[in-house]
Amino acid sequence: MKILLIHQYFLEEDDGGGSRFNEMTRVWAERGHDIEVLAGMMHANAHEKRPEYRGKYYVHKVHNSVSVLRCHVSEAYNRGFLGRLWGYFSFVLSSLYGGLFKVKKDYDIILVTSPPLFVGITALLLSLIRRKPFVFEVRDLWPESAIDTGVLRNEVIIRLAYWFEALMYRKASLINVLTPAFRTTLLNKKGVPAEKVIFIPNAADFSLAENVLSDFDRMDFRRKRGWEGRFVITYVGAHGVANHLIQLIEAAEIVADIPVHFVLIGDGMEKPNLRKEVSRRGLKNVEFIDPVPKSEVFRYIAASEFGASVLKRVDTFKTIYSNKTFDYMSCRRPVLLLIDGVSRELVETAGCGVYAEPENIDDIARKIREIFRTTEEERAVMGASGYAHARTHFDREKLALEYEQALARVLSSQRQHVKV
Repeated sequence: MKILLIHQYFLEEDDGGGSRFNEMTRVWAERGHDIEVLAGMMHANAHEKRPEYRGKYYVHKVHNSVSVLRCHVSEAYNRGFLGRLWGYFSFVLSSLYGGLFKVKKDYDIILVTSPPLFVGITALLLSLIRRKPFVFEVRDLWPESAIDTGVLRNEVIIRLAYWFEALMYRKASLINVLTPAFRTTLLNKKGVPAEKVIFIPNAADFSLAENVLSDFDRMDFRRKRGWEGRFVITYVGAHGVANHLIQLIEAAEIVADIPVHFVLIGDGMEKPNLRKEVSRRGLKNVEFIDPVPKSEVFRYIAASEFGASVLKRVDTFKTIYSNKTFDYMSCRRPVLLLIDGVSRELVETAGCGVYAEPENIDDIARKIREIFRTTEEERAVMGASGYAHARTHFDREKLALEYEQALARVLSSQRQHVKV
């Protein structure tokens, strides 16, 4: 197959963050498929372009045998609501032009992953112009999540977003959802036919984790980081409004009497405010680390006692699997989970962590004291249980093959329709 993937946040080779499609496309390319990606020039949590992109609108790259066209995204992206909105639409415009004139025109199928929802404009128009089917992936229920977190408040834009969401569901040949809750919402609330929806979830990068950690000296890494004698809880990911990391900082202040050390790796628009809060409170048990490549992130996770998955307490987030939870599971680390809903069900079913009620600082602090009292053997059991569960149900290479088969079925159906 020749696949055109539209993914605004497709990672660079040295980026940190969700690498779902970096791994999926690698597997597909290794199996002989021709993959091209329309991607943005701005990381989801970045404030500016890389030097190599400044003054440019398009840059071709090759990543693991996958051709990537980096398209312009406004640097206003992380500067408030209007900047974020223009960041979305600047990519729509640049990716549409790139899809029409900068990539090969003989792709068989278009795959677009959301959020942001508006990347669907590029997919829909390319599908109509090139007469190719497109598959729409729902990584997050949008606009619901943007509304619940207060990011989206303008009634006109909200109505427009809901209208366009419904249009995408009607026009897509197939819709992939990342959690069972998304599927339920699409079937029961959005009126999407069941035969149009598939479930291929997020997953763990076992091959990457095992390559990185095969010769990893955990104690040496901890010694170099100054973590000796500390109980380390590491959070990896965005520092944005939705993540609401202030709850970890508030909990850190309460448990400052025990040697628990919080490591926050990543970036986002809330990071400066979080730094100020740590300084204002005089906390010595919180460490900020700038984004590091995915391979390096696994070393930090493996060197920690627990990994933390954290989101704001809103109903929409009860429907999602947290990407970072799978990273912790692949590194055999237990999880401190501050997300209710399907993520909680996942961790409790796998027996790989401890749940604390989001934004309930007393409960979070109480659960931190509980996990601090766990033994190394107890943590190893939880970590091994999470690893085994993810191996069985969330192995990215296996899921990439399922996705490949789903795309092939769409193509086969479309060709049969054309013949008729």
